[in-house]
Amino acid sequence: VPAVPVLFKQALENTDTEEGKSISLRCELTKADATVVWKKGEAALQASDKYEMKQKGTVAELVIHNAEPEDA
Repeated sequence: VPAVPVLFKQALENTDTEEGKSISLRCELTKADATVVWKKGEAALQASDKYEMKQKGTVAELVIHNAEPEDA
């Protein structure tokens, strides 16, 4: 039986914030607890003081702390 692909129910949207503030990016998937990899370009982001990854059910969230222009 082929695996059912995980799709976006709600894709990411462009979000603005002020420099130095935190920003939250969210997406919703069709399958709960699917593996999510956050990337900037080709580089996968790792959890750190700057990047906080959260996932609850079908909602995945990336919080960027102390946002800078380079985070665009």
